[in-house]
Amino acid sequence: MSDTNALGERIDALEMRLTFQDVTIETLNQTITEQWKQIDALTRQLAELKERLQDAESSVAGPVNERPPHY
Repeated sequence: MSDTNALGERIDALEMRLTFQDVTIETLNQTITEQWKQIDALTRQLAELKERLQDAESSVAGPVNERPPHY
C-alpha cells in the first residue's frame, strides 16, 4: 500500500512540475513574441532613418566641411 501511495505522490509531483513548466513556457513564448514585435518595429524605424539621412546628405549642396566664405 505504501508503494502505491509513494507512486501516487511521485505522479502528483510530476504533474505539478509539468503544469509549472507549461506556464513558464507560455510566459517565455509571450515575451519572445513581444520582443520580436519590438525588434521588427525598430528595424523598420532604422531603415526609415537611414533613408532620410541619405536623402538629407544627397540634398546638401557643396562639401560639408567647407568653411563659410566670410572666414
